[in-house]
Amino acid sequence: MVQQRRPTQGIIFDMDNTLLKSFINFPAMKHAIFDFLVDQSILPSTLPIEHHTTATIIEHAKQLHLDVELEQQVWSIASQFELAGMKGAGLEAGVLDFLASIHNKFTLAVVTNNALTAAQHALQETEIDRYFDLIVGREQMTSLKPSPSGFRYALDHFAHIPIDSWISLGDSWIDGKGSNDAGIPFVSYQTDLNIMKNRGVMAIGRIGEINELKQFLQYL
Repeated sequence: MVQQRRPTQGIIFDMDNTLLKSFINFPAMKHAIFDFLVDQSILPSTLPIEHHTTATIIEHAKQLHLDVELEQQVWSIASQFELAGMKGAGLEAGVLDFLASIHNKFTLAVVTNNALTAAQHALQETEIDRYFDLIVGREQMTSLKPSPSGFRYALDHFAHIPIDSWISLGDSWIDGKGSNDAGIPFVSYQTDLNIMKNRGVMAIGRIGEINELKQFLQYL
């Protein structure tokens, strides 16, 4: 059992493929946005996109002076994939029972790179929105995950909770990197720890089912 330095007070969850069984075609989204940015002469066609996520491609483009109008078009492309992928999205196994069992014990937040409205809609459709005290979408971030911006937004929102009383759960290295850089202990959901390590992410453990997160929680 992993012990926290303080009793756990807050948990930050990724959304896609952690809480929800997402149908978003992330590879297709990445390629569509990359192709658009290449067509607009923002990115070189030689950029090794296999080493990038959609988030890091967009951040790279912003560093190369992506203007506001083109950035809005990029987000429009992303939103189309998100909305299509959210249709009929269900819950990961055990999520409903797990959230019902812990929501009165901890402050619960979602940090997702999705648009806030898309995230809220998906959580409402799956009837788990009522369990969360805060939902952070990309509009609340200065930069997408793997940036720690969304995590820091949550920390600032609940300033009364010490950083080392938080824990986060996600399935992707970008979740882990953002969590690490915000100073929040990270647990990997269904992703091999070696994959996380190869991406420079330190995880305090890995779980295969969401209910297993309880072994990392130190109750008040």
